[in-house]
Amino acid sequence: MLTKIVKSTPLGFNTLRAFASHNNSHWGDLTAAPVDPIFGVNMAFQADKAPNKQLLGVGAYRTNEGKPYILPCVTEAEKRILAMNMDHEYSNIDGNASFREKASGLVFAQENIKRVANIQTISGTGGLRVGFDFLREWFPNKQAKIFVPDPTWPTHRGIATKAGFEW
Repeated sequence: MLTKIVKSTPLGFNTLRAFASHNNSHWGDLTAAPVDPIFGVNMAFQADKAPNKQLLGVGAYRTNEGKPYILPCVTEAEKRILAMNMDHEYSNIDGNASFREKASGLVFAQENIKRVANIQTISGTGGLRVGFDFLREWFPNKQAKIFVPDPTWPTHRGIATKAGFEW
């Protein structure tokens, strides 16, 4: 079973073996999510031995040497954050209020900000799951369906399904 899973997942064999070994009844039936085709492009790139190739999959901007290129604005933002000597305290459960307010102002017309509810999450995928779980728990229409854009990341459909929604 593990060999089958390893061939279809970016998780390493040792990671899966650690979960499923020693007759662990809690993790013995672990199944992996399907491999995202975008990450498959990256894996094929890494396996290709051609000397003159360019990665066009998910990832970062790259230098001519194939190393991640950090945009100067990102470097400057990092410097400013470090110069502020931030305390690394936890944010509120819904995220940093100032960040959320400024993000809403960036996305929505200023006069509509008072009508916007938002939270800060660690990632888009995490944000989708938190949002879907919130809707499943609190949205009155329990038959509601999730509209998924086309194209989208394949994981978006799976996240909706795991949260109990048709898409």
